[in-house]
Amino acid sequence: MPFTSDEAYTHLERARAHDRLAHAYLLTGSVGSGKRELAGRICALLLGESAGDPWKHPDVHRIEPESKSRRILIDQVRELERSLQLSSMRGGPKIGVIVDADRLRPEAANAFLKTLEEPPAQSHLLLLSSLPDQLLETILSRCLEVPLRRLEAFEPDPIQRRLLASLQAATLRDASGLVHAYTLVREFQMLLAEAREAIQGEAEAALKEEEQHYKQTSDAGKWLEDREDYYKALIESRYVAARNSLLDVLEQWHADALRQQAGDSPALDHPACAAETARLAARESPPALLRKAAAFGALREQLGNPGIQEQLAIECAFLAAFAA
Repeated sequence: MPFTSDEAYTHLERARAHDRLAHAYLLTGSVGSGKRELAGRICALLLGESAGDPWKHPDVHRIEPESKSRRILIDQVRELERSLQLSSMRGGPKIGVIVDADRLRPEAANAFLKTLEEPPAQSHLLLLSSLPDQLLETILSRCLEVPLRRLEAFEPDPIQRRLLASLQAATLRDASGLVHAYTLVREFQMLLAEAREAIQGEAEAALKEEEQHYKQTSDAGKWLEDREDYYKALIESRYVAARNSLLDVLEQWHADALRQQAGDSPALDHPACAAETARLAARESPPALLRKAAAFGALREQLGNPGIQEQLAIECAFLAAFAA
């Protein structure tokens, strides 16, 4: 049964008082369930320090997705392991935290297994995940899961709402096959094009405003070129963030259907779409839903690699997810 963050903390506090804490916990729950906040409170409990920011404590070592593909790389895992092998900076326990653990690359997940099996002395491990089904079974079996239920409603932005509306409509039509896949991919690419256009417009307006101010204050020769490069990078960064937010919706949509099959409706990422994801859950098998979610996880990773043709990669992912 999913807990609130406060309920979970109370249970863990009681376990610590009786010296029954596990060495590794998996905090699960959808966006808004308070996983990160609970992890911070657990860190403070283990360290015996209630004051200050636990994330800034020298014995708390945290990793999370940092690459363009929003994956956790093996080098990050190895750095975490090295930190946990060192002596505590303040003589107490050492804590390793993996945020979005389902984003571990396969080689990183396999490398982390040894630490889970043989944790360094005086160390604790906290894994956070919204999609625990995407973790290796060997990782799941070595952690004690603490499921959390959502406390705050997820508010999709306008571009995410439009994608959700397309998914709702397709589910109500029981759409499938090639036509369905190409219809969704066209809508997805249209949303991406509109997002890029809006981002470019905002950046161009900001650059123009800076340029007008610059002309009144200075005449440094290389200023405009440097600022153009800055805004070019900013546009690409914001576009990738917008693209990832749409991929989040696609993964959450199928995760919600899996939660519906498990009878975990309070933990839905998109409760307003509960009727449609329940319909999808009744129609699709768990392996099929996992395969669809995995197709978009793989797409996210592909799009983070240089030289990948975005349009072709997106089309292949949608065909793999929806045409089968």
